[in-house]
Amino acid sequence: MKFVDEATIRVEAGTGGNGALSFRREKFIPRGGPDGGDGGDGGSVYLVGQEGLNTLADFRHTRVFRAEKGGKGGGANCTGKSGKDLYIQVPLGTRVMDTEAEELIGEITCNGESLLVAHGGKGGLGNTRFKSSTNRAPRRTTPGKPGEHRELAFELQVLADVGLLGMPNAGKSTLLRAVSDARPKVADYPFTTLHPHLGVVRVGELRSFVMADIPGLIEGAAEGVGLGHQFLRHLSRTRILLHLVDMVPLEPGADPAVGIKTIEAELKKFSPQLAKRERWLVLNKMDLLPANEREQAANRLIKKLKWKRPVYRISAISGEGCRELSMGLMRQLEQTNKKTDKQNEK
Repeated sequence: MKFVDEATIRVEAGTGGNGALSFRREKFIPRGGPDGGDGGDGGSVYLVGQEGLNTLADFRHTRVFRAEKGGKGGGANCTGKSGKDLYIQVPLGTRVMDTEAEELIGEITCNGESLLVAHGGKGGLGNTRFKSSTNRAPRRTTPGKPGEHRELAFELQVLADVGLLGMPNAGKSTLLRAVSDARPKVADYPFTTLHPHLGVVRVGELRSFVMADIPGLIEGAAEGVGLGHQFLRHLSRTRILLHLVDMVPLEPGADPAVGIKTIEAELKKFSPQLAKRERWLVLNKMDLLPANEREQAANRLIKKLKWKRPVYRISAISGEGCRELSMGLMRQLEQTNKKTDKQNEK
């Protein structure tokens, strides 16, 4: 299924049923009085988080969603049938905007979580409601109220613990294939990744995390150059960013430090908060350097960047160093979870 991370739909809650105008007409019961029942309430529209969905592609074909209308009231004080609520399944990580009001309605982040986006109309009142000591035979009723109508914009932000970023051909997809069961496309030309990929990295029994790969970034990505700009938001929910660096660039004489600083600048332009996210440096394709030059090249780059955060040296294609990287990430995520739990207890 094609990956789609944006969609616009219209939701229409059900209109309430009209109240009934009716009088009791039974043999041997004179002056039976009013017995018109109320109309049923219209159905509401809810969004529900569904684990396993990872795209908004379904909303490209179906754009209008309507809940059921409420039934009309009846005689003998019978209330009309309430309209069925409509539940629309969406991927976890979906942000929902009201396009007309230009406001965020909410986000779906948990499996089974529901979000009311359009409230059903209230049913109208039957003439029984208007009976009084001075009005024994009311002929007044009220119509059902219309349900809410809304234009909604969906924006999907994938849920992942670790996000990969780097220049095109840095080896992000290869790393994801090396540490998880995900199988993103890998080739020796730029922009082989055209949409985000998710992979579950398992490091032991009941110990795993989710890693996300997005298209490579180039200068100007925050303004729309290249492919990665439209997927940068998928890194917004990640807790750790892995900045992959090709230690043997395709272009002869290219300086890896320049590429790193370019991406740092793009992150700041796109989101200052994202730029402050914990970010580790991963030096990839170390196996392509002569054995006696590897450590020297790595230290030279680290010194040039004045990098103070964790650094890992790997070869994604051979798997060298990938296990150590995965274990380091797992330990860090577990420590973060413990700190979060303690803060919540307070």
